[in-house]
Amino acid sequence: MLRTLKIIVEKNDTKAGKIFDILIQVLIVISLISFTIETMPKISASTYHLLWIIEVITVAIFTIEYLLRILVTDYKIKFIFSFYGLIDLFAILPFYLSTGIDLRSIRIIRLLRLFRMFKLFRYSRAINRFKLAFENIKEELIIFLIATSFLLYISSVGIYYFENEAQPEKFSSVLHCMWWAVATLTTVGYGDIYPVTFGGKIFTFFILMIGLGIVAVPAGLIASALTNILYDEKSK
Repeated sequence: MLRTLKIIVEKNDTKAGKIFDILIQVLIVISLISFTIETMPKISASTYHLLWIIEVITVAIFTIEYLLRILVTDYKIKFIFSFYGLIDLFAILPFYLSTGIDLRSIRIIRLLRLFRMFKLFRYSRAINRFKLAFENIKEELIIFLIATSFLLYISSVGIYYFENEAQPEKFSSVLHCMWWAVATLTTVGYGDIYPVTFGGKIFTFFILMIGLGIVAVPAGLIASALTNILYDEKSK
Protein backbone atom coordinates (compact mmCIF):
# COMPACT_ATOMS: atom_id res chain seq x y z
CA MET A 1 0.00 0.00 0.00
CA LEU A 2 2.74 2.44 0.98
CA ARG A 3 4.73 1.55 -2.12
CA THR A 4 1.69 2.25 -4.34
CA LEU A 5 1.15 5.62 -2.65
CA LYS A 6 4.83 6.46 -3.12
CA ILE A 7 4.60 5.78 -6.86
CA ILE A 8 1.44 7.89 -7.21
CA VAL A 9 2.72 10.83 -5.16
CA GLU A 10 6.36 10.97 -6.25
CA LYS A 11 6.31 9.57 -9.80
CA ASN A 12 4.56 11.21 -12.73
CA ASP A 13 5.50 8.61 -15.33
CA THR A 14 2.52 6.41 -14.43
CA LYS A 15 -1.14 6.99 -15.24
CA ALA A 16 -2.11 7.34 -11.57
CA GLY A 17 0.83 9.67 -10.96
CA LYS A 18 -0.11 11.90 -13.89
CA ILE A 19 -3.74 12.10 -12.71
CA PHE A 20 -2.56 13.01 -9.22
CA ASP A 21 -0.27 15.76 -10.56
CA ILE A 22 -2.98 17.19 -12.84
CA LEU A 23 -5.50 17.20 -9.98
CA ILE A 24 -3.15 19.15 -7.72
CA GLN A 25 -2.29 21.62 -10.50
CA VAL A 26 -5.98 22.24 -11.24
CA LEU A 27 -6.69 22.79 -7.55
CA ILE A 28 -3.80 25.27 -7.30
CA VAL A 29 -5.20 27.29 -10.20
CA ILE A 30 -8.74 27.14 -8.74
CA SER A 31 -7.39 28.29 -5.38
CA LEU A 32 -5.55 31.24 -6.93
CA ILE A 33 -8.64 32.26 -8.91
CA SER A 34 -10.72 32.01 -5.74
CA PHE A 35 -8.21 34.17 -3.87
CA THR A 36 -8.31 36.76 -6.66
CA ILE A 37 -12.13 36.93 -6.69
CA GLU A 38 -12.16 37.22 -2.90
CA THR A 39 -10.23 40.51 -3.11
CA MET A 40 -12.95 42.11 -5.23
CA PRO A 41 -15.00 44.77 -3.42
CA LYS A 42 -18.66 44.26 -2.57
CA ILE A 43 -18.93 40.55 -3.31
CA SER A 44 -22.22 39.00 -2.21
CA ALA A 45 -22.59 36.82 0.86
CA SER A 46 -23.44 33.79 -1.28
CA THR A 47 -20.32 34.27 -3.40
CA TYR A 48 -18.18 34.66 -0.29
CA HIS A 49 -19.70 31.47 1.14
CA LEU A 50 -18.92 29.60 -2.10
CA LEU A 51 -15.33 30.87 -2.02
CA TRP A 52 -15.06 29.71 1.59
CA ILE A 53 -16.22 26.20 0.62
CA ILE A 54 -13.65 26.11 -2.20
CA GLU A 55 -10.97 27.24 0.25
CA VAL A 56 -11.86 24.49 2.74
CA ILE A 57 -11.86 21.78 0.07
CA THR A 58 -8.58 22.86 -1.53
CA VAL A 59 -6.83 23.25 1.82
CA ALA A 60 -8.07 19.83 2.90
CA ILE A 61 -6.67 18.21 -0.26
CA PHE A 62 -3.40 20.17 -0.03
CA THR A 63 -3.08 19.03 3.60
CA ILE A 64 -3.61 15.40 2.63
CA GLU A 65 -1.06 15.80 -0.16
CA TYR A 66 1.47 17.32 2.27
CA LEU A 67 1.00 14.53 4.82
CA LEU A 68 1.21 11.88 2.08
CA ARG A 69 4.52 13.31 0.84
CA ILE A 70 5.91 13.15 4.36
CA LEU A 71 4.59 9.60 4.76
CA VAL A 72 6.05 8.16 1.54
CA THR A 73 9.40 9.96 1.45
CA ASP A 74 12.50 8.12 2.62
CA TYR A 75 13.99 11.28 4.16
CA LYS A 76 11.18 12.89 6.13
CA ILE A 77 13.11 15.62 7.96
CA LYS A 78 14.98 16.56 4.80
CA PHE A 79 11.70 16.88 2.90
CA ILE A 80 10.02 18.98 5.60
CA PHE A 81 12.82 21.57 5.47
CA SER A 82 13.36 21.35 1.72
CA PHE A 83 12.23 24.08 -0.71
CA TYR A 84 9.15 22.19 -1.86
CA GLY A 85 8.38 20.95 1.64
CA LEU A 86 8.29 24.50 3.00
CA ILE A 87 6.23 25.69 0.04
CA ASP A 88 3.67 22.93 0.67
CA LEU A 89 3.53 23.90 4.35
CA PHE A 90 3.17 27.64 3.72
CA ALA A 91 0.42 26.90 1.20
CA ILE A 92 -1.87 25.52 3.93
CA LEU A 93 -0.56 27.27 7.05
CA PRO A 94 -2.51 30.57 6.67
CA PHE A 95 -5.84 28.72 6.68
CA TYR A 96 -5.14 27.00 9.99
CA LEU A 97 -3.64 30.09 11.60
CA SER A 98 -6.64 32.23 10.68
CA THR A 99 -9.33 29.76 11.75
CA GLY A 100 -11.17 31.06 14.78
CA ILE A 101 -9.04 34.21 15.03
CA ASP A 102 -9.94 37.81 14.27
CA LEU A 103 -8.50 38.24 10.78
CA ARG A 104 -8.19 42.01 11.23
CA SER A 105 -5.19 41.49 13.47
CA ILE A 106 -3.39 38.95 11.25
CA ARG A 107 -4.31 39.93 7.70
CA ILE A 108 -0.64 39.73 6.78
CA ILE A 109 -0.96 35.94 7.07
CA ARG A 110 -3.28 35.99 4.04
CA LEU A 111 -0.29 36.95 1.91
CA LEU A 112 1.18 33.51 2.60
CA ARG A 113 -1.62 32.03 0.50
CA LEU A 114 0.34 33.22 -2.52
CA PHE A 115 2.80 30.40 -1.78
CA ARG A 116 0.30 28.08 -3.46
CA MET A 117 1.43 29.55 -6.76
CA PHE A 118 4.93 28.20 -6.10
CA LYS A 119 3.51 24.69 -5.74
CA LEU A 120 3.21 24.69 -9.52
CA PHE A 121 7.02 24.72 -9.71
CA ARG A 122 7.11 21.05 -8.74
CA TYR A 123 5.15 20.06 -11.84
CA SER A 124 7.06 22.13 -14.44
CA ARG A 125 10.21 20.82 -16.10
CA ALA A 126 11.01 24.33 -17.33
CA ILE A 127 10.89 25.72 -13.78
CA ASN A 128 13.10 22.86 -12.58
CA ARG A 129 15.62 23.80 -15.28
CA PHE A 130 15.68 27.33 -13.90
CA LYS A 131 16.23 25.89 -10.42
CA LEU A 132 19.20 23.87 -11.66
CA ALA A 133 20.53 26.89 -13.55
CA PHE A 134 20.46 29.03 -10.42
CA GLU A 135 22.18 26.28 -8.45
CA ASN A 136 24.94 26.08 -11.07
CA ILE A 137 25.65 29.83 -11.02
CA LYS A 138 24.86 30.65 -7.39
CA GLU A 139 28.47 31.59 -6.61
CA GLU A 140 28.64 33.94 -9.61
CA LEU A 141 25.30 35.50 -8.62
CA ILE A 142 26.51 36.05 -5.05
CA ILE A 143 29.64 37.80 -6.32
CA PHE A 144 27.48 39.85 -8.69
CA LEU A 145 25.11 40.88 -5.87
CA ILE A 146 28.02 41.90 -3.64
CA ALA A 147 29.60 43.95 -6.45
CA THR A 148 26.21 45.55 -7.21
CA SER A 149 25.75 46.46 -3.54
CA PHE A 150 29.16 48.17 -3.48
CA LEU A 151 28.31 50.02 -6.71
CA LEU A 152 24.94 51.04 -5.29
CA TYR A 153 26.62 52.56 -2.24
CA ILE A 154 29.35 54.30 -4.27
CA SER A 155 26.69 55.76 -6.60
CA SER A 156 24.71 57.06 -3.63
CA VAL A 157 27.78 58.74 -2.15
CA GLY A 158 28.76 60.24 -5.53
CA ILE A 159 25.38 61.78 -6.30
CA TYR A 160 25.14 63.05 -2.71
CA TYR A 161 28.26 65.18 -3.14
CA PHE A 162 27.04 66.47 -6.52
CA GLU A 163 23.42 67.23 -5.61
CA ASN A 164 23.14 67.74 -1.85
CA GLU A 165 23.87 71.46 -1.98
CA ALA A 166 21.58 72.09 -4.96
CA GLN A 167 18.70 69.85 -3.76
CA PRO A 168 19.06 69.36 0.01
CA GLU A 169 15.43 68.26 0.37
CA LYS A 170 15.76 65.37 -2.14
CA PHE A 171 19.42 64.39 -1.71
CA SER A 172 19.55 65.04 2.02
CA SER A 173 21.70 62.03 2.91
CA VAL A 174 23.47 59.03 1.39
CA LEU A 175 20.54 56.83 2.49
CA HIS A 176 18.07 59.10 0.68
CA CYS A 177 20.31 58.99 -2.39
CA MET A 178 20.10 55.19 -2.50
CA TRP A 179 16.59 55.40 -4.01
CA TRP A 180 18.02 57.45 -6.87
CA ALA A 181 20.88 54.93 -7.23
CA VAL A 182 18.48 51.99 -7.42
CA ALA A 183 16.24 53.70 -10.00
CA THR A 184 19.27 54.72 -12.08
CA LEU A 185 21.27 51.49 -11.93
CA THR A 186 18.21 49.47 -12.90
CA THR A 187 17.56 51.99 -15.72
CA VAL A 188 13.98 52.50 -14.45
CA GLY A 189 14.24 56.27 -14.14
CA TYR A 190 10.96 57.14 -12.41
CA GLY A 191 11.75 60.85 -12.63
CA ASP A 192 10.70 61.60 -9.04
CA ILE A 193 14.29 62.44 -8.12
CA TYR A 194 16.91 63.53 -10.64
CA PRO A 195 20.09 65.66 -10.78
CA VAL A 196 20.05 69.33 -11.80
CA THR A 197 23.75 70.18 -11.58
CA PHE A 198 26.11 69.67 -14.51
CA GLY A 199 28.35 67.34 -12.48
CA GLY A 200 25.36 65.35 -11.30
CA LYS A 201 24.09 64.89 -14.85
CA ILE A 202 27.50 63.69 -16.09
CA PHE A 203 27.76 61.34 -13.11
CA THR A 204 24.25 60.02 -13.84
CA PHE A 205 25.22 59.34 -17.46
CA PHE A 206 28.07 57.05 -16.40
CA ILE A 207 25.91 55.31 -13.79
CA LEU A 208 23.27 54.66 -16.47
CA MET A 209 25.87 53.13 -18.77
CA ILE A 210 27.03 50.89 -15.93
CA GLY A 211 23.39 50.05 -15.16
CA LEU A 212 22.85 48.72 -18.68
CA GLY A 213 25.69 46.27 -18.11
CA ILE A 214 24.38 45.29 -14.68
CA VAL A 215 21.00 44.32 -16.15
CA ALA A 216 22.70 42.21 -18.82
CA VAL A 217 25.09 40.27 -16.54
CA PRO A 218 22.60 38.05 -14.63
CA ALA A 219 20.55 37.51 -17.78
CA GLY A 220 23.68 36.25 -19.57
CA LEU A 221 24.65 34.00 -16.65
CA ILE A 222 21.18 32.42 -16.47
CA ALA A 223 20.94 32.00 -20.26
CA SER A 224 24.35 30.29 -20.35
CA ALA A 225 23.43 27.97 -17.46
CA LEU A 226 20.10 27.05 -19.08
CA THR A 227 21.86 26.30 -22.37
CA ASN A 228 24.26 23.95 -20.58
CA ILE A 229 21.40 22.16 -18.81
CA LEU A 230 19.44 21.68 -22.05
CA TYR A 231 22.61 20.39 -23.76
CA ASP A 232 23.19 17.91 -20.92
CA GLU A 233 19.57 16.69 -21.14
CA LYS A 234 19.83 16.12 -24.89
CA SER A 235 23.17 14.32 -24.46
CA LYS A 236 21.66 11.76 -22.10
